[in-house]
Amino acid sequence: MENQHENELPVIIDTEICKGCELCVIYCPKKIIKKTHKLNKIGYNPVNVENPADCTSCGICYLMCPDYAIKIK
Repeated sequence: MENQHENELPVIIDTEICKGCELCVIYCPKKIIKKTHKLNKIGYNPVNVENPADCTSCGICYLMCPDYAIKIK
């Protein structure tokens, strides 16, 4: 289940399968991905894009995600 509006964001994060490993957070060159304080259905704190307008759709977060929880438009 994708919790962010697909039509508005260049990066789509499926927060229900994200395990919060933070690899996307570490490698995002714009530092716009942050870990949330909410738990998802599997008990992890997923990440979220905080400033989607600053995203360049570089795809690094997609490449680093081991759980395929990120899609790039």
